[in-house]
Formats: sequence, structure tokens, C-alpha cells
Amino acid sequence: MQDINRSIDNANADMKGLVKDAQSLLNAAASLTGVKADELRARGMEMLDRAMGKASQYQGQAVIKSKELAESADVYVKDNPWRTVVAAASVGLLVGIFLGRK
Repeated sequence: MQDINRSIDNANADMKGLVKDAQSLLNAAASLTGVKADELRARGMEMLDRAMGKASQYQGQAVIKSKELAESADVYVKDNPWRTVVAAASVGLLVGIFLGRK
């Protein structure tokens, strides 16, 4: 679980950094004209493309990890059916008591 949280934090930081850099370049390019502006715009677009690529990569990793977790949960439920029933009933009872008090 810590690995997932660390990966999510790293992904967020990477995405924010790339987008901020791209925004800075595009803002600087907006005030310029000519070849230099075209170069800055191209670099900004390249950074945004990289950010989109990273987002796709992280999305793919998240899908794979969620499938692994679902499979683990499925195996646990099949191996421990009564524990699962008792746990679900306990959670339902606690939620019922909590909602009943409000």
C-alpha cells in the first residue's frame, strides 16, 4: 500500500512539474515573436506531450495494480468464505448502528 501511495505522490509531482514547466515556456513564447517563440512553443508542446505520456503510463500501472488487488481479494474470499461473511456482517452492523444514531 505504501508503494502505491509513493507512486501516486511521485506521479502527481512529475505531472505538476511538467505542466508548470510547459506553462512557463508557453507564457514566455506568447510575448515573443519569430523563431525564438516558435522554439519555445515547440518545447512547451513537447513537455505537454511527455506529461500526457506519463499520465498514460501511470494509468496503465494503476489498472494492472487494481487487477492484481482484485484477484488477491477474490482468492482470499474463496479461501475464507466464513471469515468474509462475518467481516461483511460486522461492517454492516457497525454502519447500521452509526447511521441509526444520526
